[in-house]
Amino acid sequence: MIKNLKKLPKFKNPDEEFEFWAKHDATEFVDMSKSEKVIFPNLKPTRRLVTLRLPLYLIDQLKALANKKDVPYQSLIKLMLTKEVRQEIKASV
Repeated sequence: MIKNLKKLPKFKNPDEEFEFWAKHDATEFVDMSKSEKVIFPNLKPTRRLVTLRLPLYLIDQLKALANKKDVPYQSLIKLMLTKEVRQEIKASV
């Protein structure tokens, strides 16, 4: 079956492209039957700085936990947040 594909717009910057793909389905623009599997071994996740005010006692507890696990406390926070978000997403499906 031949599908009429829509033409991709020209993006002014990565943020504009990100917004576009957040609202559109790639199968309307790309023939996925011609896609190939690729591996990006050095690809790092995009990160954004977030400022978060936490009570001092919580930071102290997080630092103590992180010390026990021998990881930086900010890495521990990211791991804990990731785990909780995944559980919430599973529960809401």
